[in-house]
This record gives sequence, structure tokens and C-alpha cells, in this order.
Amino acid sequence: MIKLLVAGTVAYDSIETPFGKADNVLGGSALHFTNAASFFTDVGMVATVGSDFDMEGISFLKDRSVDMSGIEVDHGKTFRWEGRYGYDLNQAITLKTELNVIETFKPKVPEDYRNAEFLFLANIDPDLQLHVIEQVGKPVALVLDTMNFWIENKYDALMKVISRVDMLVINEAELREITKEHNLLKGARKLIDLGPVCIVVKRGEYGVFMMNRDEVFLAPAYPLEDVFDPTGAGDTFAGGFMGYLANVGEATSETVKQAIIMGTVMASFNVEDFSINRIKRLTMPEIKQRYHALKGCMQFGDISL
Repeated sequence: MIKLLVAGTVAYDSIETPFGKADNVLGGSALHFTNAASFFTDVGMVATVGSDFDMEGISFLKDRSVDMSGIEVDHGKTFRWEGRYGYDLNQAITLKTELNVIETFKPKVPEDYRNAEFLFLANIDPDLQLHVIEQVGKPVALVLDTMNFWIENKYDALMKVISRVDMLVINEAELREITKEHNLLKGARKLIDLGPVCIVVKRGEYGVFMMNRDEVFLAPAYPLEDVFDPTGAGDTFAGGFMGYLANVGEATSETVKQAIIMGTVMASFNVEDFSINRIKRLTMPEIKQRYHALKGCMQFGDISL
């Protein structure tokens, strides 16, 4: 039995930023997530790829105890995304999206995955996310991500999924669009009223905002001199976040805060190169060093007044 299950996408991306360009490189929400989470726990992936996909390109994940038996190889082409970033790296401009095999994808959760202790529903159609929920047991933490496309086109289905999960990990714009609230506090409270116990809001270079039913927690982003490609940073954050929670085996207020810092650390590495390349060559000593460095940025003494 695996500890952490992710359902999402594996894709080929073509990306252009002010600092370079990469064509037909590995991407997708489930892949970025797993690339990060696999440093901390065993992961099972549920996704689909086309017959054009080179599985050898992700074979390195097997060395990190990743089970890829939940990846279906379907006739047709793999999901492809093409995007461009300006100097505002918080905002991607989508140039082309080719759904391909994603259009007919209906996730099948392997029997060995169904009692996973932690489940992450990466960015896919809310109806498919609900289909995954109905195939699994009761995990310690069931966590959801989404995007503006589903908010705008599948709002009612998304609301059903939100009512079934323990946590949301979404970005600032998505929170505002779902709740119609500009203020993060008001928006997070609205979502908590729907059922989740915790809302984690990704704010790019401005860090992370978290609210549960008892408290608010803020974490800065790790300061970097060079950012090459932010694609997949949110999914990498989620991978570090969920991988850490699965490693410690519980989702308490304290472990969620630690997981937010770990997710922030993993996302900071992701943006240092294109595609999955930086996380692929990452080492645990590097992760630990940056975790402690970020923790040090947040420490200060009591006032003497």
C-alpha cells in the first residue's frame, strides 16, 4: 500500500520566459507534484499519457519509490501546454492547450492505491476529482487543487468536490474567483464554511497564507536571485507539502505549518531551471539546508517594551 496518492496530469510543455526557452519538456500537475513529494514518501500516480509519451523519461522516479502502475497509456497524443511569461513571473500567458488523451480520461485508481493515507487531487476536471474520491477510502488528509478554467466552467461540480475535502491548496486569484471576495481572510472563511478545515493560499513571490478554523499562518517565499521558469512551482509546492505530511503521518496545525515551509522550499528549487530538471537533480542535504535557511529568515526576538 502506498502512503500518498496523486491524481492529475502528465504533459509535454513548451515554455518561454525572459531568461530562455524550452520546447516539449516534461510537465503536468501530477509529474511536478510527484517529483517533489517522492523525496519524502512513496507515491502512487493516477494519470494518462498518449502513445507518443516516452516513459523512460520519468523512469528515474522508480528509484524514489514511485509507483507508476496508475498511469494509463492511451491511443492518441499526450496532453500538451504552451505558455509564455513576461517579467511578471506570477502570470503565465497560455498560447496553446492540446487536451488530447485528457479529453476522454476517466481515472481508474488501482486497488493498491485505494487505502492511501493521503490523497492529493491535482488540477483536473472536478467531475474526475469526484470520481477519484469515490474510489478511495478515508485518508488522513484529502487535499484539492484547481484552476480558473474549472471555476469558470464547472463551478457547481467544483463546489461539490470542495465540500468533500479536508484542505484546499490554491492560488490567490483562484481564491478570489471562487469566493468573490477580494480579502483573503474573508475568502478563506467562506471556503472553510463549505467544509474544509484548512485553506492554503499560494501567493508566488509573496509567500503563502494559511487559515484553519483557529488561526492564521503566514510564510515568506525563499529569496532567490535567479528565477528561470515558474511553471509547475505550485504543483511542486503541493508535492513538498503533501510529501512532508505523509512522511510524518498526520495533519495537525504544527505539521501543516512545517509542510508549508517544506513546500515553499521545494518550489524555490523548481523555479531555478526549466521543466522538472532542478528537482530531478536535487539532493536531500540541499533541501535540509534551504529549509533551515528559510526558517532562519522568520525568526526574531521578543520586543522589550
